Amino acid sequence: MSCPYSEIEENQNVVEQIVELCSFKILKDFDVNKYGKHLTRVDIDFRNAHFFRKGEAGDWKNHMTQEMAERLDNITKEKFKGSGLEI
Repeated sequence: MSCPYSEIEENQNVVEQIVELCSFKILKDFDVNKYGKHLTRVDIDFRNAHFFRKGEAGDWKNHMTQEMAERLDNITKEKFKGSGLEI
């Protein structure tokens, strides 16, 4: 993705460590993710349950319309364009 890891980072398993630290298993166990809430600038709070879902394929249909999904897909493709990541 235009910023390869150095040989030292690869030898020290940095990539694997990043993947592990970003895993659902690790993130869901942080106290802030168990008990906290996320406050926005417009005085609306979102419980952390809004950020962690079932993780089942197709579950987005329970939370988004087809139009919302298409818009999100287009935004994602635009943001990752040229990164080397294919979606």
